[in-house]
Amino acid sequence: MDSIFTKIIKGEIPSNKIFEDDRCIVILDIHPIQPGHCLVIPKKQIEFIWQLEDELYHHLWAVSKDVALHIQNILGTKRVAVVVDGEQVSHAHIQLIPVNGAKDLHATPPSEPDFPALEAISAKITMIS
Repeated sequence: MDSIFTKIIKGEIPSNKIFEDDRCIVILDIHPIQPGHCLVIPKKQIEFIWQLEDELYHHLWAVSKDVALHIQNILGTKRVAVVVDGEQVSHAHIQLIPVNGAKDLHATPPSEPDFPALEAISAKITMIS
């Protein structure tokens, strides 16, 4: 069965796309812990990050680094935290969360998506021309 991420990749569910290549997609989380909270997702549906082929695994981390540095530069945060928990969606992904301190990681995400806010942040940080 297709994961929600596979449905996004196939275009069946809309998303705020920040980056895309032939192996992965980067989208805004619709329930962000902080503005700019992104998900780096392989296009190949694999449940856990440790199950990825080495080349794809390394590619996801290289993309994560590029996107994190871009977000940090655009948003002016101290750093971009990385979370890989593998619990919420059965499709490997890396979360990139712009933060200025540890407390920013413990913020409560909104229960409902704020689509205008997502559009605004997407327009700022998109890497797609």
